[in-house]
Parts: sequence; C-alpha cells; structure tokens
Amino acid sequence: MSRLPSNFRVPIRRVLVVPFVLQICTTVGLVGYLSFRNSQQAIQNLTSQLRMEVSARIQRELQGYFETPHEINRLNATALLQNILDVKNATRGEAQLYQQMRISPNVAFVYCGNNQGDFFGVLRDPEGGSLQLSYSNAATRGKRQYHTLNVRGERTYFIRQLKTTFDARQRPWYQAATQAQQPVWTDVYIAFTTGLPNITAGLPVYDRSGQRLLGVCAADVVLPEEFRSFLQDLDIGKSGQAFVIDRKGHLISSSVDEPLMLGDPEDPKFLQAVDSQDPLVRGTTQYISKRFGGLDEILRSQQLNFKLQGQRHFVQVLPFRDGRGLDWLIVVAIPEADFMEQIYANNRNTIGLMLLALGIAIGVGLLITRWLTQPVLRVTQASEAIANGNLTLQDMETSPISELRTLAHSFASMARQLKTSFETLEDKVKERTVELANANAKISTLNDKLKAENLRMGAELDVVRKIQRMILPKVEELKNVDGLDIAGFMEPAEEVGGDYYDVLQTEGVVTLGIGDVTGHGLESGMLMLMTQTAVRTLKESQEHDPIKFLDTLNRTIYQNVQRMDSEKNLTLAILNYADRHVSISGQHEEILIVRADSSIESIDTMDLGIPIGLDDDIKAFIDNITVELHSGDGIVLYTDGIPEAYNLDREQYGITRMHTVITQHWNSTAEEVKQAIIKDVRHFMSGQKIFDDITLLVIKQQ
Repeated sequence: MSRLPSNFRVPIRRVLVVPFVLQICTTVGLVGYLSFRNSQQAIQNLTSQLRMEVSARIQRELQGYFETPHEINRLNATALLQNILDVKNATRGEAQLYQQMRISPNVAFVYCGNNQGDFFGVLRDPEGGSLQLSYSNAATRGKRQYHTLNVRGERTYFIRQLKTTFDARQRPWYQAATQAQQPVWTDVYIAFTTGLPNITAGLPVYDRSGQRLLGVCAADVVLPEEFRSFLQDLDIGKSGQAFVIDRKGHLISSSVDEPLMLGDPEDPKFLQAVDSQDPLVRGTTQYISKRFGGLDEILRSQQLNFKLQGQRHFVQVLPFRDGRGLDWLIVVAIPEADFMEQIYANNRNTIGLMLLALGIAIGVGLLITRWLTQPVLRVTQASEAIANGNLTLQDMETSPISELRTLAHSFASMARQLKTSFETLEDKVKERTVELANANAKISTLNDKLKAENLRMGAELDVVRKIQRMILPKVEELKNVDGLDIAGFMEPAEEVGGDYYDVLQTEGVVTLGIGDVTGHGLESGMLMLMTQTAVRTLKESQEHDPIKFLDTLNRTIYQNVQRMDSEKNLTLAILNYADRHVSISGQHEEILIVRADSSIESIDTMDLGIPIGLDDDIKAFIDNITVELHSGDGIVLYTDGIPEAYNLDREQYGITRMHTVITQHWNSTAEEVKQAIIKDVRHFMSGQKIFDDITLLVIKQQ
C-alpha cells in the first residue's frame, strides 16, 4: 500500500460527515434495491404456486376425463367374456352399451370386435345426436348395418347398410390393443364422421385362462369443447394462457379462442402450437422446444423463465401420462407484467419516502457531527502538546459525552506514566537486550539439533525405502509363474509407507499377497517388512489353509506390534491360485475380477477378515471365497494410493476411472495393462506430490 504524502490533511468534520452520508445513501439504495428484488421474488413465488395449482387442476381434469372410457371397456370386456354381449350374432347387448352412452356424453362410440372380425357397438349420430346400433358379422356378410334404438336401448328400425366390408381385426384400435396386451390409447385422429379430434381407448379381452384372445373392446372419445371452456375459465393472471400439446406439437386444447383444426373441412389437420395465432402460445412452444432440444425430451415437471418481446414470462411444463399411451404436455404461461404493475407503483412511492428520509437523516447527521467534533478538537490539541514533550497537561474542558471525558483524563494519566517510563527506559532496554541474546543462542542450538535429527531420519527412511524395493518380486520370478501373465508395480510415497505385495510359487500353488499398513514413516515400513517375511515363511511351510495362514500371520504381527509399543495395523488379502481357481481371504480393497470380454466384477473383502495386528485372535473373522478363471480372465489388485490419488485441484482419481482404463486395455498383456493404469494415474496427478504408496498387481490367465 502506498503511503500518503506527509502534507495530506483531512478535517475531522469531513471524515465524520462523508462516511455518514455515504452510509445513509448506500443503506437507502440497498433497501430500495432489496425491496424491489423481494417484490420480484414474491411475484416469482406467487406465479410458481399459481402455475403448479393450475397445472395440477388441468391434470386432474384430464385424468377424470380419460378414465371413464377405460371403465366402460372393463365393463364391456366382462360382458363379452360372460356372453352378455353377443358380438358374433348381434342378438343382445345393445341395451348395456346404450346406457353407457347416455351417462357418458363425451364418448362418441362404444363397441367390441371379436377374433373373427365381427363388430358390435352403439354410436352417437353426429347430425341428430341420437344413439344408433351398428354391427357386422357373417350374417351381414361383413357389411356394417345401422339400426335406431328406443329409450330402453332396444333396436327398432333398420336405417342403412354400408357397401364396403368391415373387419374389426384390421382396424388400428384392434391392432393397437392386441399388440400392447393391456389397456391402451390410440394416437389422436380426426373422426371422418364429425371432423373433430378423437382418441380411442382399447382393451384386449382374453378367455378365463388368460391365453386365448377373444377380442377387443373400445371407446371413441371426442376431445370436447367443454374441456376448452374449462381452460378458458381458469384464473391465470390477466393474459396468461394454458394449453395441452402432444409430443409432435399438435395443439390438443387451448384457452385461446382459435380453431384447432385447419385446412379443408373434408380433410382437416391439427393446428401446430408453433403456428398458433396467440403470440404467447406460439412463443412458449418455440422456447420449450428449443430449450430441451425437442418436446420428447421433457420427462418431468419444469418451471422456466424466458423473455418474449422483451418481457419476462413464467412457464410451467407438466408431462401428462396415464400409463396407457397418453403422453401429452400441459403448459401454463404467465407474463410477469400481469403482476408487476402494482409493484412498480408501490416502489415509486417507496423511493419517494426513502429520499425524504434520506434528506432528514443527512441534516440531523450534520448537526450531530458538529456537536461531536468540538470536544474532539480539544483532545487533538492536548495530544499535540504531548507529542511536543509537554507531559504536564492542564485540565481540559470536559465534555458531556462520557467517553470523551474519560479520554481527557486518560491523556493526563498517560503523560504521568510516560514521564516515569522515560526515566527507567534505558535500564529496561539493556535488560531486554541480554534476554534476547540468550534466547537467540538457545534457538540456534535447537536448530542445529533439528537439522541433525532430520538428516538422521532421512537416512533411515532411505534405507527402509531401499529394503522395501529389494524384497519385491523380480520380473524373472513373475515370468516363471506357470499359466499366469503377471505384472507388478509399486512406487513409495516421499515418506516411507507400508504398501506390500508379493508373488510366491511352491509346488504348483501360486500365492499372491497385497496389503497396506496404516500411516507412513519408519514404523509402517518395518511392519510391511515383517509381513513379507511372515508370509514367505508360512508359504515355505506349505500352509495353504487360509484361516490358519492368516491367524498365524496375525499372531506373529500382533506380538511384534505390542513389543514395538505401536498402534499400527494393516489390511491384507491373500490369494492362492491353482488349476485356474483362486481362493481369496483377508480384508483389503475390492478385488477386481476382469473377464475376457473386459467386464469387471468387484469382490468386497470386508467380510473375509479384519485388519492384521488389531487383535491377537482373529480366527472367527476370517473367511474365503473361490473364483474360477477362464482363458483371458484375470485379477487386478491395488492399494488405496491409486483411487485416492489427488491432482492439483484436490480431486481424487477414483475407482471408476481405473475401471475404464482396465476395460479399454484388457485385450493387451498384463504389463501393458499395468503401464496404461500407471500412465493414466500420473497424467491425472500432473506433478502433484505422492502422498501415499501406489501399488498395482495385474494377473491374467493364459
């Protein structure tokens, strides 16, 4: 920081007044800004609740509307199964269908078709609205006949017969239900009789064994104007809109008063939402389609904000699925301006009041500052007198402010203390100089001892590190193992750690060991050496029982740890390989079994043992499992120095990344797999210090 010029002076009044005024201005401005932001947040929360409520109401309305056709189908399926509904001969059943049509005004057609192509149903006349019976079977030579029905649902007069044959099995509703083998909806289509959008609910009917298909019952539903009126009656702000679209962007229904069908009345087409005459519907659809990369990508309820024509809008998108094939989107869009007009007016009033309060506060602040600065100036004059050597001060005029009165008295007391201190200062300086010299000599001696101790410990660690490398299996030993391709690697941390691995072969049994001692330093390295010696001794004594092996090893290590008065212990896994079978025992990191197709199976060793050296008797905790290896299969053993390696951003390497490298290179030799893993770990660390030993053992079945 640069120093101010020596002649730089600022009056105390300015020091008090300027920050005071700036603080008030900042506070007022901040309060005004926060008030506006809180208003915006309140509006956003309000619109969020409104959007959720409106979307939920639309969802409930759709669910209730589209549940009725499936209930009708279930009743008709039961009637068809019990032969109450005679589809084959068309002799009975129209009364039941008639009553269903009477109580369901939104259903345009209720019918069933059997597995022989016969058809039987009741429809609503699109011109007069009366209910008619329609059927086709062998007696009508496959041509549909139409009959009037009386008020009891009984057929009365023949109306007409179509010229073309009708096979129910060829119809889309029949095929969709039989393919789904469950209740299903067809796609929305334009009914040729009414020119209105329809959708059909279908239900396959099976015999009592559930094996043979008897037919399909279905109900045609007209997407009604009643639902559109429901959308228009919703309270969505002043100019908000709600609409329903399918995944292709067709406008199923909307609160906008515009035709949903376009083109020739003989061949109408659905209106695309992006072509709506309402800019909010059109803009919202374009935004959500672009935002998610297509309407098919919207899988859950979303609340979004976007700008349209420079104005902020709030959007709720809610997928509507009934589990039977309906897959639509409920969209609610609300302009922010519908709610912000009153907020803006309130903010203008608030700003005016804050400016008035600001002016009053500044005036009062100036008066208070003047009253405060007068006694402070008198204290300043007294301090200048002390600086000029006048340690005997006259009584200063007191102030009604208790702190300033105390300050005046303190100045007088300070002058007396300074006078006394100056008289004894020289003796105290000499005394402190001698004490500092003695302390400096002691510090120099301790530094010399610390350097010597560091050199000694460094030499000891180098010796242990060399011994640690010397006892690792040689490359020639690994190549001489029958039936296995083995590659090993270990790199100690800067402080000696306790990683251990070994490969021993005796009379056709290959013993693989890998372990990790807790902590770092000399004790960890020595415990690793003791473990290696004990494992080799037990191997030479041909002890192949995993429980006896680990129990004997643990008792040996435990007694040495107790003698060392240490709290060290280690995780240790022992693998015995013979005749393409591997026995695994002991607790360590996960054992990775890699199959010839590069798939990886992880074996958790937590239940195969406990850390070595914790207790003198661990026999009850030891278990083992056996894994069979085929040609190309293998095992990857490692210590936590690999998955817990850090990069410069303090991120861990992780086991998932190691799985990926193994999968990509498993078709190579064990040495190449090992090199690929170590190369990737070093690249990930990018020069970061090695905090823990890195140990890796790759074994492949030849």
